[in-house]
Order: sequence, then C-alpha cells, then structure tokens
Amino acid sequence: MSTASVTARPGAVLADLLPSSRVRDAALVLGGAALTGLAAQIALPVPGSPVPVTGQTFAALLVGTTLGARRGFAALALYAVAGLAGVPWFAQGGSGASVSFGYVLGMLLAAAAVGALARRGADRSPLRMAGTMLLGEAVIYAVGVPYLAFAAHMSATAAIAAGLTPFLIGDALKAALAMGVLPTAWKLTNKS
Repeated sequence: MSTASVTARPGAVLADLLPSSRVRDAALVLGGAALTGLAAQIALPVPGSPVPVTGQTFAALLVGTTLGARRGFAALALYAVAGLAGVPWFAQGGSGASVSFGYVLGMLLAAAAVGALARRGADRSPLRMAGTMLLGEAVIYAVGVPYLAFAAHMSATAAIAAGLTPFLIGDALKAALAMGVLPTAWKLTNKS
C-alpha cells in the first residue's frame, strides 16, 4: 500500500504511514511492547506509595495512539504477558503480578481507547490530543487504583492517596508533552 493511499484513507494513525505488511505490524507490536518496557525503567519512588512514577504510562498511551487500537492493545498485551512470564521490564525491573499490576491491565484498555480516538483524528490537534491522553490516564487509574486497593489490602481512600493523587501533576505534564509531539509529527509528514 502506498503512502498516498494510506493518507487518503480516513482513520489512519501514524503507523499506517509505513508500508503495510504483517511483518510491519508484528514489528510495531514488538517495538511498542519494548518501548513500554524501556520507559518503565525510568522510575522514581513515591514516598508512602508502592507505585513509582514511571515513563511506562506515557509510553503505553503513545503506543496506543501511534499504532491504533488493535496494534496498541496487542503491544500492551505482549508487554503484560511477557512481564507476567518473568521478563523484568515492569517498573524498576520488576516482573510478575504485584500490587501495581492493575495499572498494566489498565494500560491495555487505555491503549485501545486512545488508539480508537486517534483513528478519529484525536492525535491531530493539541487540544484533542491532551484530552485523549487524559482520558487514557483516567482508564489506567480506573483499573489500577481498585486493583491496588484489593492487592495491597488498602481502603479506597488510602489507594487513591497512594495510587492516584501523587501522580496527577506528572500526568498533566505528560498530556502537555503529547499535545506537542503527535500533532507536530502529523504536520511534519504533511499527511493530516
């Protein structure tokens, strides 16, 4: 498929600008999982929380947005399954199910959600991109915080204090970064 035919088709995401093939899709899924695993190693502990601040959520949302819902979900599913199987690429070189594994599960759903929105053009303007990222973050928390409460035997209030509140400023910064990165990438390709 030529680049011209991809850009003429409604619903393209950035990854669709590459020549289409199953090898491309497999490489994108593997690359998305690896990017998320690498970004998870950028981690800062949060006092009083078993959940660190990482680059993992930003990478997962970036993967979903650039690859689209199907490939984004597949990349995060590969990331989750490999991490459960022992690949040490969860936050801070972890693997297996921990009290923060719910955030990884939330990333699966968030990647699909932001990928679906990107296919509708949400990655083309700064304001829509910020909203897309914030929605993706909300999906991650909607799964991660209750899982944290259950797995760490915390009350809902304690889980919110440990697994949501300390991360809100960082999430706003990640949304602001995405506001510039993806719409700019579309402008540089002259394909939007």
